[in-house]
Amino acid sequence: MSLCDGSPFKLFIMKIPFLQLTMIATILTACNSNPNASVADEFQYADETFADLQMLRYKVHGFDELSLKQKELIYYLSEAALEGRDILFDQNGKYNLVIRKLLETVYTEYQGDKTDANFINMETYLKRVWFSNGIHHHYGCEKFIPGFSPEFLRNAMQSVNPDNLPLKEGQTVEQLCDEVFPIIFNPDVMSKRVNQADGEDLLLTSACNYYEGVTQKEAEEFYLRMKDVNDPTPVMYGMNSRLVKENGKLQEKVWKVGGLYTEAIEKIVGWLKKAEGVAENEQQKLVIQKLIQFYHDGDLKTFDDYSIQWVKDLDSRIDFVNCFTESYGDPLGMKASWESIVNFKDMEATKRTEIISDNAQWFEDNSPVDSRFKKDVVKGVSAKVITAAMLGGDLYPSTAIGINLPNSNWIRSVHGSKSVTIGNLTDAYSKAARGNGFAQEFVISPNEIELMETYGDITDNLHTDLHECLGHGSGKLLPGVDPDTLKAYGSTIEEARADLFGLYYLADDKMLELGLTPHADAYKAQYYSYMMNGLMTQLVRIELGNNIEEAHMRNRALIARWALEKGKDDKVVELVQKEGKTYVQINDYAKLRTLFGQLLGEIQRIKSEGDFVAARDLVEGYAVKIDSTLHKEILERYKKLNLAPYKGFINPVYTAVKDSVGNITDVTVGYEEGYAEQMLRYSREYANLPYRN
Repeated sequence: MSLCDGSPFKLFIMKIPFLQLTMIATILTACNSNPNASVADEFQYADETFADLQMLRYKVHGFDELSLKQKELIYYLSEAALEGRDILFDQNGKYNLVIRKLLETVYTEYQGDKTDANFINMETYLKRVWFSNGIHHHYGCEKFIPGFSPEFLRNAMQSVNPDNLPLKEGQTVEQLCDEVFPIIFNPDVMSKRVNQADGEDLLLTSACNYYEGVTQKEAEEFYLRMKDVNDPTPVMYGMNSRLVKENGKLQEKVWKVGGLYTEAIEKIVGWLKKAEGVAENEQQKLVIQKLIQFYHDGDLKTFDDYSIQWVKDLDSRIDFVNCFTESYGDPLGMKASWESIVNFKDMEATKRTEIISDNAQWFEDNSPVDSRFKKDVVKGVSAKVITAAMLGGDLYPSTAIGINLPNSNWIRSVHGSKSVTIGNLTDAYSKAARGNGFAQEFVISPNEIELMETYGDITDNLHTDLHECLGHGSGKLLPGVDPDTLKAYGSTIEEARADLFGLYYLADDKMLELGLTPHADAYKAQYYSYMMNGLMTQLVRIELGNNIEEAHMRNRALIARWALEKGKDDKVVELVQKEGKTYVQINDYAKLRTLFGQLLGEIQRIKSEGDFVAARDLVEGYAVKIDSTLHKEILERYKKLNLAPYKGFINPVYTAVKDSVGNITDVTVGYEEGYAEQMLRYSREYANLPYRN
């Protein structure tokens, strides 16, 4: 994550590199596990595409080599990762669970013509709801437009068993239609899950379910009153609660056992207790105990205690995240969405990230930022490459490829942080990103294509490593600066800071000295793909006429457009026309690196000083508006390639093998479950919350 709002409380970066955008459906090979194996041996793959999405599978390489105790631990943690699914649906919108249930009932019970366009379009709509954990796009945040009519859905709902519909007590099917149809069909009702438009009330205009009856001004003042600027160990206020106004008074409804979401949290805790019994060591056991305690008391000081113990757990092979973590879904960047990932360390690939973390102090000392904003001593930075074993909540089906935790500024400064690159996912993306015509369509010449084919994989991974391990962990706030002072611009600023750190150092001789890059020109592959993505190709993810809303996309646009403008006189980077098409042309890679360094210095100053006005000017000036002519051109060129711009994963299925008395004797992993099959099973087995919370 990364920072969402001036606070380091947002850590999975959702970095979408060139290679991910160019991905094809078939996974070609797996990481480093067995280069001689066949495609069938190495990777199970899916080939389902709908709307702008494509579903893939990931292989849990190395699982069979784990001990029985480690497999059992992964099994318990995986179950805990799935039990919180409903929490995210409800956080994303108060009607999401109701809508999901009624659509699933129609989907499974409808007896009419399933070849009818209305049914087919409803099926696509449902699959999008599953993918986005709600009725708004997972990345763009705009509400889905149904391709089926209200009349079709009304008739279909009346034809199924009403006992299986999410009816309130005494509610008729017709009344349920009256309740939810405006939410589904009226484009003006709850139109955006997260609104970031400058000058608007971001809470009243956002459909996310973190606030109820509360204005932006009221929420900001509520949490400002809680804060003590002289507190050296501040908690992340508001992280685990919904802020509501009842009887004219603001109050928090805390997510904990006995509080909001208790039905799901109790199930999570039950599996965590089982995991505690098979922990690899005492430190890991303490981490699980502290997390259980936090789920019980909801005390943010307890969460800090848990985070500190988690940072200290460096000897365990198995690791996990299971909590309220990212704050991208809150327009104020305070409330945290629920998510989980279960993983284990890739011992061989981790050697690369350990080199980076071992040299963290050198990178900090030599960064092109004012010395006032540098850490005197970089503490506790650790980095590793992991194999994802299970994804849940806000990391499923669409997931991050890197993690940097914890989010708290003071914990990172005093106790350090953990950074990871998710090896089996990044490898799946990169190895699948060849041969689909994307590079030939958007890269200016065969020279750049060859450069990226030769060095793209390694520089993509290194940029992620630098972004997570060092970028987010670098720099410091000046005394008295509120971590939340950048408000809605904090996420974009923090992502830009981490990206720039990685871009600047990719071209440094230190990377060659450490043996991390194979050639002095390798960094150019990342520079070209990054500028092309930020200036052009990421626009394929946005509908014509819309602005850039998502923090990571804004970050990339900010960096690329700023560099384009500031290097204009020297023609460092240009947008050029070639045979009637627009391309990125980099004329001076060395000067481009200098520009990245200059922007990094300014971004770090903004963050360290809490300069809200400068943050707003940068983001609004470079990261939001889109040239409609260029946008239309990019969309038309991309459409001809018949590619899906977004990818997501189907989870593996773990099965506990037991003996006659119920003891687990083995845990197996399978990859056969289909997308709809998995989603319907999850809705049956992990539907823990009431439809209306």
